[in-house]
Amino acid sequence: MKKRIKDSIAEAAKSQMVYGYNALGKNRPLTRISNTVIMWHPEKIDIEDNIFISHYTILDGTGGLKIKEGSQIGAWVGIFTHSSHISIRLLGRNYMKMSEYNKPGYVIAPVEIGKYVFIGAGSVILPGVKVGDHSIISAGSVVHKDVPSFSVVLGSPARVIANTIDLDLKEYEKINSNTEWFPYIDKTYIEQIKAIKENKSI
Repeated sequence: MKKRIKDSIAEAAKSQMVYGYNALGKNRPLTRISNTVIMWHPEKIDIEDNIFISHYTILDGTGGLKIKEGSQIGAWVGIFTHSSHISIRLLGRNYMKMSEYNKPGYVIAPVEIGKYVFIGAGSVILPGVKVGDHSIISAGSVVHKDVPSFSVVLGSPARVIANTIDLDLKEYEKINSNTEWFPYIDKTYIEQIKAIKENKSI
């Protein structure tokens, strides 16, 4: 038991973030991806720049996966664009004899993660889901349907519990303009969400 724990700690110590990424022939200098991330069909995974993907996360490109600018994905997250949950029974011992794109009952559907989305640790995104811009997927959530932009979702199955506009405006009001990092605030985003709030469209 002690050896197993020691080996696990040693393995975890090898985990590190890799800065910069080449996605589909395009350089992503601001992107940080853990060396423990597993990608299936990486040629079908489109990762934009300024992305963070933490340790032991699975990205499935089988049906096409797009992750837009600025999104952050926590540790132990699974983003899946396929599932064999029906075809394994229909095909039985013949399952491995057919291509994944020809199996009966084999679900294949693209997933899109919008801009500046945060996906908490241990969450699962299922095939066919579109997560709207500026949303939060709370840790441990299972997302089986589309998430509207500016949403906070939680649970299994995930449901909308709040919006990020109220959350962000409340935090912005606490910010002192004299702080050294105030110039780095995305003023365009703040104006955008203030306008949405005033129009009461969320």
